[in-house]
Amino acid sequence: MQETRSTCPYCGTGCGVIIESDGARITGVRGDPAHPANHGRLCTKGSTLHLTASPALARQTRLLQPALRTTRGAAPRDISWDAALDLAAGRLASIVQERGPDAVGLYVSGQLLTEDYYVFNKLAKGLIGTNNIDTNSRLCMSSAVAGYKATLGADAPPACYEDVDHADCLFIVGSNAAWAHPVLTRRIEQARAARPQMKIIVADPRRTDTAGMADLFLPLRPGSDTLLFHGMLHIMELEGWLDRAYIARHTSGFADLQALVREATPERVSEVCGLPRHDLFQAAQWFALGGDARDGAARGATLSLYCQGLNQSSNGTAKNAALIGLHLATGQIGRAGAGPFSLTGQPNAMGGREVGGLANLLSAHRDLANPAHRAEVAALWGVDAVPSRPGKTAVEMFEAAAEGEIRALWIACTNPAQSMPDQALVRRALQRAEFVIVQEAFAT
Repeated sequence: MQETRSTCPYCGTGCGVIIESDGARITGVRGDPAHPANHGRLCTKGSTLHLTASPALARQTRLLQPALRTTRGAAPRDISWDAALDLAAGRLASIVQERGPDAVGLYVSGQLLTEDYYVFNKLAKGLIGTNNIDTNSRLCMSSAVAGYKATLGADAPPACYEDVDHADCLFIVGSNAAWAHPVLTRRIEQARAARPQMKIIVADPRRTDTAGMADLFLPLRPGSDTLLFHGMLHIMELEGWLDRAYIARHTSGFADLQALVREATPERVSEVCGLPRHDLFQAAQWFALGGDARDGAARGATLSLYCQGLNQSSNGTAKNAALIGLHLATGQIGRAGAGPFSLTGQPNAMGGREVGGLANLLSAHRDLANPAHRAEVAALWGVDAVPSRPGKTAVEMFEAAAEGEIRALWIACTNPAQSMPDQALVRRALQRAEFVIVQEAFAT
């Protein structure tokens, strides 16, 4: 019997697992007690991981051999790895030579390991010479990326799971963590049991299981999140709950934010969001002061946890930026238990972003629009230059393929024929592309 430490490939919590195997056969999976994300806990999905590697399932659906369709609609036939790699390299090189590097598009996934993501980016931006590499993380996390960059200057969450153990107030918005991140929810419950004074605010149009944990539940109307955050800031200024010293030392542009929230009066926010006025004041006070702090007492720590309820929105970037603005205006950032913490649904959406896994990013949080950053990455990769123009985002990439602009598509660890919006467009793109590579582990 052998044991191997690894990471659960399901949600974004990143739980550590210990894989038990007998020879080549995986026999069991349990939580890793030494892993900082879960301390040995696993949810139902994680604890049944070994079943996905069962011999019976592998015989039915596991892909073990490259396959080629010589014509569209033909049955795939097995080919060797050498033949598959030579064919892929030859066809991609031919299309680049005839049509230019931007005739190639790579659509990758938050399921990839960070190292895989990095090599894909180096291949696209360094070797092929196109920024047409995007990921299914675009569909869930791009609002969080833009929100962090617009407010903090970098797409790097300034908080971690350990902050849950130090928070005096948790502000959970746009997330049903009890369902989507159950191991994190257990950690919240444990932290609250150890520190009963912790206050939990949940803002959600639905009364979810997570809402059942709340000391204060804000059932706001769908789409009114930005106004709620602006209204809370309006109240904080009204009541003297802002951290003026922090604003002066560490921020810029606060006057513009003040002007933006001037019309977000308690009366207007109450009417538009559908929330009682006294609940708005309570939420603003607990957030700003870090729980039920008394006058003269040191400010407690507020940690916000947010997910697709903020990101999956036509104005998701504004929602993210407005929430982060609350942290900056109250000094609830950069210390234990405080900060805006964007949760994610995939195991490695954040890792992919850190190595440039979007069409407008470069590796190591370098900015594609910055010539010095591009030169730095090009020198590291040993190439003359990396392309300066942002590539096509996920949806734009399939639009370009449907119009014949992109001739080759390489799809890795994701299924756009099921998960992308506008399925008719996606299928037109897949039909029109001259060459489609699908990199996948399972036939289903």
